[in-house]
Amino acid sequence: MGIRSINVKLCTGCGICVDSCPQDVFRMSEETDKPFIAYQKDCESCLICELSCPEEAIFVYPVLERRIPNPLDC
Repeated sequence: MGIRSINVKLCTGCGICVDSCPQDVFRMSEETDKPFIAYQKDCESCLICELSCPEEAIFVYPVLERRIPNPLDC
């Protein structure tokens, strides 16, 4: 599942989430100077962005999706 949303009303645009994400999920918007979720499917629900956000503006759904293994990938 992963990252769900960034509350833009709470977000101050500090960029901590962009810098702290190990999967490089976020990008900073040139128009708003605030982060946006650029690669949602890459989020691994590590919660680093949510825990490091000083404004508590990020919500991550902490349950990883269950994927059915494909026998052709083995």
